[in-house]
Amino acid sequence: MIEGTCHCGKVHWTFEGDPGGATACNCTLCRRYGALWIYDYENECIHLTGPVASYTRAGKEDPALEILFCPACGGVAAWRGLRPDENGRIRMAVNVRLAEPDTVADLPIDHFDGYDTFDDLGRDGRCVRDMWF
Repeated sequence: MIEGTCHCGKVHWTFEGDPGGATACNCTLCRRYGALWIYDYENECIHLTGPVASYTRAGKEDPALEILFCPACGGVAAWRGLRPDENGRIRMAVNVRLAEPDTVADLPIDHFDGYDTFDDLGRDGRCVRDMWF
């Protein structure tokens, strides 16, 4: 199990299982947050607890997701899809930068172009430990 918490400790997440890799996205939000995401579904492999505030991109007609963060310290904990899939599940990702570095250091980085092409760009051999600085 991988665990993460915001800076003040009010928001916690757990991820049960093997996430495979962590995604570095260059979209307008992710590059500002500096987040690295691992994915699954709400209340399946991912469990989020504590008070959260949310941000949905303003001016977007049909937003696909909301960003969840701690209302006390502002730590970006997760994103959550706003539309359930065909089975009623809600896609979600948690920010591995909130985990203890040693627990996620060996996760390979998957790159995603969320800014322009929305293409998976694959791996370049780096892992989370290489992205801490």
